[in-house]
Amino acid sequence: MKQRPSFPARLDTTLAKNRPNTVGKPVATPAKTVAPNATAASSVQKRPTLRPAPPPGHGMDSSAVRNRMVQKLAGQGITDAQVLGAMGTIERHRFVDSALVNQAYEDTSLPIGLGQTISKPGVVSRMLELLLKGQLGNPGKLGRVLEIGTGCGYQAAVLSLLATEVYSIERLRGLHDKARDNLRHLRLANLHLLFGDGMAGYVKGAPYAGIIAAAGGEAVPQAWVDQLAVGGRLVAPVVTAGASGAQALLVLDKTPHGVRQSLLEAVHFVPLKSGIG
Repeated sequence: MKQRPSFPARLDTTLAKNRPNTVGKPVATPAKTVAPNATAASSVQKRPTLRPAPPPGHGMDSSAVRNRMVQKLAGQGITDAQVLGAMGTIERHRFVDSALVNQAYEDTSLPIGLGQTISKPGVVSRMLELLLKGQLGNPGKLGRVLEIGTGCGYQAAVLSLLATEVYSIERLRGLHDKARDNLRHLRLANLHLLFGDGMAGYVKGAPYAGIIAAAGGEAVPQAWVDQLAVGGRLVAPVVTAGASGAQALLVLDKTPHGVRQSLLEAVHFVPLKSGIG
């Protein structure tokens, strides 16, 4: 039985794609002068045209494209090296529709179907950095994390590089299936995709060191607070009071003395909904 090749830890495949395959290909040599008595067949014989391999760093799957995005994120104020490294590793263009691939590394949200979107890289990195900063007693390292709203699976993939274990729940079957297909090639053993009502969280995986949500409601569901470990942090958009649908980023820390909340900058996410579809 043929052994399955091991999956590389490094996700950048640019080198392999740009390495020319020389097996069985002719090697270019200087043209020979045809002797006067050479046969007609030999004088008209054509050599295959050899095309040089494309230079490295071109195409959506190149590290150069992702590095440019990371530089922009750093310019926006993202400083955590782990977050920047994870953002530079996961290929965002693999999680968007083919018609939108050219916009994959721009700092913009993009539609992923069923009325949902993939968040801006700037917002994803901001929320992940906030989540990392909240790890009391163990800064810079995430334990078990719950993600509400898998979407296309992009943020879940980035999270898997920052946390020991990730549970990601999606209420829409179509998106759950799409995320599973998008993530299959990465073979992330510490990432678990769940289909269900995200407002109820996932009690079987609790308590969580971190909870992050990709949809905003009037308030944070009590189930999320209950499933958050003491010393853990929750980052989610919420609808701000007195504003018509306007949202802001909420950071909730669960301490031994109770819950502490901070309301940060304005954001725009899809509405938080209950049930499955």
